[in-house]
Amino acid sequence: MDLSVTTRKNISGNKPQNKERAAIAQMFNKIAWRYDFLNHFFSFHIDKIWRRKAVNELCGRQLDKVLDVATGTADLALAIQKRLHPGHITGVDISEGMLTVGRQKIEKTGLEQQISLEYGDSAALPFNDLTFDAATVAFGVRNFEHLEKGLGEMFRVLKTGGKVVILEFSIPQNRIFRSIFHFYFFRILPFVGRLVSKDAHAYNYLPDSVQSFPHGAEFKSKMESCGFSGVTVRPLTFGIASIYAGIKQNT
Repeated sequence: MDLSVTTRKNISGNKPQNKERAAIAQMFNKIAWRYDFLNHFFSFHIDKIWRRKAVNELCGRQLDKVLDVATGTADLALAIQKRLHPGHITGVDISEGMLTVGRQKIEKTGLEQQISLEYGDSAALPFNDLTFDAATVAFGVRNFEHLEKGLGEMFRVLKTGGKVVILEFSIPQNRIFRSIFHFYFFRILPFVGRLVSKDAHAYNYLPDSVQSFPHGAEFKSKMESCGFSGVTVRPLTFGIASIYAGIKQNT
């Protein structure tokens, strides 16, 4: 992997460039208006606790600039700002629909000067090397079109000593709880999601993407192969979700 100092431009022209990325962006555009409600509903609002735990991973660090990748409707960016008050948070996403909802939430909280949202593809982040003190992702890394490229891009734009924190769904290891999780994720969630969001595909995509995501030790290994050191894995709520954290050491 080439980690040499470069300057990346937004080559996307503010629009996804291939069919797969465009399809994912369109899917999230369609459900953006119900995304927050369904997130909280399906997780019984535990997702808010998970985000707080992810924010805690950054406590005690000097944070001038923070990057939130796949920011969606900016829930994690808002949680970071309210708890840690960094100099500035930049959120990027490929879904303009999600960004629109996020900007509305930021405006309502009066944080337009502290948080900015813009189009950004995880595989080609439009930022210079060594720009950010921390990079975060909440429930978005499994949607990266190119996982290693996305991790490599976060590594590239982090300053030396910077920290990455990733919150993502994972598969419970306990056999009984895993069975309950599978029934809920593959039967209940898609059915209710279709009724509320009016999108038949989106809430089938969610469990499928979780099922195929390399969670736990496998994802830890991928982070390490992309350059991150001291990578930790912290399972949450019987392993339904996990927090992954790593540091960019001297290169």
